[in-house]
Formats: sequence, C-alpha cells, structure tokens
Amino acid sequence: MPIKKTRSGGSKSGEKKSQTRSEIYLTQILRPFQRFAEEEASGGIVLLLCTVVALAWSNSPWKESYAALWHMELAIGLGNSVFSKSLHFWINDGLMTIFFFLVGLEIKRELLVGELASARRAALPIVAAVGGMLVPAAIYAAMNVGSAGARGWGIPMATDIAFAVGILALLGNRVPVSLKVFLVALAIVDDIGAVLVIAIFYTSEISWGGLFAAFILLLILAAANRSHVRHALIYSLLGLFLWWAFLKSGVHTTIAGVLLAMMIPARTRIDAKGLLVRSRSLLDQFERAGRHGESILSNAQRQAALQSLEETCEHAETPLQRLEHALHPWVTFIIMPLFALANAGVTLEGSIASVLSQRVGLGVVLGLVLGKQIGITLFAWLAVRSGVAALPSAVQWRQIYGVGWLGGIGFTMSLFIADLAFRGTAHLPTAKIGILAASIVAGVSGGMILYQTSTTVNSSE
Repeated sequence: MPIKKTRSGGSKSGEKKSQTRSEIYLTQILRPFQRFAEEEASGGIVLLLCTVVALAWSNSPWKESYAALWHMELAIGLGNSVFSKSLHFWINDGLMTIFFFLVGLEIKRELLVGELASARRAALPIVAAVGGMLVPAAIYAAMNVGSAGARGWGIPMATDIAFAVGILALLGNRVPVSLKVFLVALAIVDDIGAVLVIAIFYTSEISWGGLFAAFILLLILAAANRSHVRHALIYSLLGLFLWWAFLKSGVHTTIAGVLLAMMIPARTRIDAKGLLVRSRSLLDQFERAGRHGESILSNAQRQAALQSLEETCEHAETPLQRLEHALHPWVTFIIMPLFALANAGVTLEGSIASVLSQRVGLGVVLGLVLGKQIGITLFAWLAVRSGVAALPSAVQWRQIYGVGWLGGIGFTMSLFIADLAFRGTAHLPTAKIGILAASIVAGVSGGMILYQTSTTVNSSE
C-alpha cells in the first residue's frame, strides 16, 4: 500500500508538472500574438494587409468572386418582417456605425478630460485640424468646380488615425510623446469635422418622420443618462432603434453611432477616496476570512468579499471607459479590416498618370498630399504666431510638418466619404485609386521626415 500511494502521488506530481510545462509552452506560443495585439501600430498593419488582399483579389482572375461576395444578400427578421441588404451595406452602414460609436466615445473623452478639455491645450490641434480640412477641400473644389466630380470635395478632408498613429508608433522613442498627443487630438478634431460633413452635406433625402423618431430616442437616452442608468444593454437596445430611425430618416446611419456615444454616462458612482476606503475594507475582510480556509473556491466569505470588490471597481469606472476598452480590439482587428476588404478593392486599369489626368483623381491626390501638409502646418504656425496656442514641449516645427504629411493618409474616412459621394458612378474607382496613391505617398514621406528629424535631434544632443 505505501508503495502504491507513492506511485500514485508520483503520477499526480508528474501530471501536474506536465500541465505546468504545457501552460508554459502555450504562454510562449501566444505571447508574440498578445504583444502584437497590444502594439499601437498593430491596427495599421492589419488594415494594410487587408488592403493589399482586397487589391490583389480585385485584380486577380477571381475578381468576379470579390464583387459577388460583397453583393451577397443577408436578411434579418421575424416571420414576414424581413430586412434584406447586401453584405457591403451591413459593413458600411452597420458595422461602421460601431466604428463611429467608438469615435464618438473618444471624442467625448477628449472633450471631458483629454487634450480638448482645456482651451489652451486644445487650440493648436483644433486650429491645425481646421486648416487640414479647409485647404484640401479648397484644392479639390478648385480642381473640380463645375464638374460632376465636385460632390467629392469632402474626400481629402479626412485623416486615418489608425495608419497615422501607427507610423508614429513605429518610430517609437524617436518622436516625443507630446507630438503623438498632438496628432491624436488633431485626428479627433478631424473626425468631428468628417462627421459633420457627412451629416450635413452627404444626406440625400430627409424623412422628417424618421428624424423625429430619432430625436425622441435621443431624449430617452439623455433621460437614461441623467437617471444614472449605467447598464450597457439598455443603451445597446435604444441604440439599435436609433440606428433604424436614422436609416429611415435619410441621414447616414453612422451619425447614430456618434450621437449614441454622446449619451453614454461618463460619471463614476464612487470617487477615488471612496474607492480606496471601500477596497481596503474589503481586502481586510478577505484576509480575515482566511481563517476558515485558504482556498477561495471553498471559502464563501472570501468569494463574497471578491464579488463586492469587483462591484466597487466597476462603480469607480465609467460606462464610457468600459465600452471604449471593450470595443477597441473589435473595431481595430475586425470592423476596420472588414471595411478595407470590402472597399479598397478596385481594379487598377491603366496607370496612376491616367488617374491624375482626371480631375477627381488629381483633386484627391493634391488635396491629401499637398493640402493636408500645407493646411496643418500653416494654420498651426499662425495659431502659435498669433499667441492663440503654444508649441508643445520638445516639439520642433519640422516635426509638425511631418505630422502634416501623415494627415494626408485619408484611407478609412476618405474611402467612406468617397462611397457616399460617388456610389454607383464611374468616379468612385478613380477616387479610390487617388486615395490609395496619396495615402502611400503621404505616409512614407511623413515617416521619413519624422525619422530624419529625430536622427538630427539625437545627433545634435
């Protein structure tokens, strides 16, 4: 019997060691993927890969399957009430509403506690972003005045925050943190401008009944916020009805995402002092309960203390924070890549020169490549020169100029506005090629300028 026990114990010990080794190996295998997901540049890399796949697929012998996939009908409903739309619609008008909802959450956070919360800190990125929208739009409008392509003036106004911030992240410590903050704040203001442009200028026909229903739903959402309703399910259900109301109103559904985000509570139920007092009390309770057994699984008092601690921590975090953190990976690694797959696929017939020979293509390229860098740099200089704003610490004007180039990466927002402006017309492929070409030039040029600037700064130090 003792021998049997020893063997049995040895077997369990060996099994435990084997499990430990397996866990270690699994951790080692997963660690690179976890590290990749946590990197700032990872979203831009995935987006770039999906863009390449879309372009390769749409120019391959299987290009008919690419078009057929996005025109495939998907239906939802109950009984006789069925709502059927193409896969392209569900991505551009459905999933992209979630993308705009996340954008709205980021805008609200920046307005409350971020770089846009203080007038002094917000002045430089706001003025720079305004210049980065007005100058590209003016260049495009001048190139297309009086033509059928004039409707696309909003295309070069947008900046793709994922790619722009991703390039800065690749430069690492070569650029100061204050420059990254400036770019993010600028991109947020840029997003506000894009949302307003979509809502005001790219709405076809307005149904006042749908718009009235949306207004009533917004009042209900505001009342829920004021009544300290914090459960995400309530806002999700009301958000679905709001999306439907905007769909029927004629105003693009993505606006529903931004407005819903503005209604999400940004207040905590417990302040920092209350959190410290309550959590310390619960930890003491957890420690005292150890006399009844160390195992948490078999100790009811420790389980109760942990559950109370979890609820206390939730009360110290705002619903806005929780939703933003929860949605970010889904938007970064699923929604935006799907959007790129569905929208970046364009048949590359002819050369870039042929695209530039058309006023729409030339307006997009000049607006993004020249308009962005000129508008951002010039308006930022005017803001500092006039005393309205101050240059961030450790930031040089050449670095602001480099960020101006990065602002020319239009991609996601530009493709989105191009689809709204030219859907179903011959101008859409031209605009898409112009966006892709301009984004590549702007991204590479901006990255090189910032890399050379950081090298110069380091060598001088």
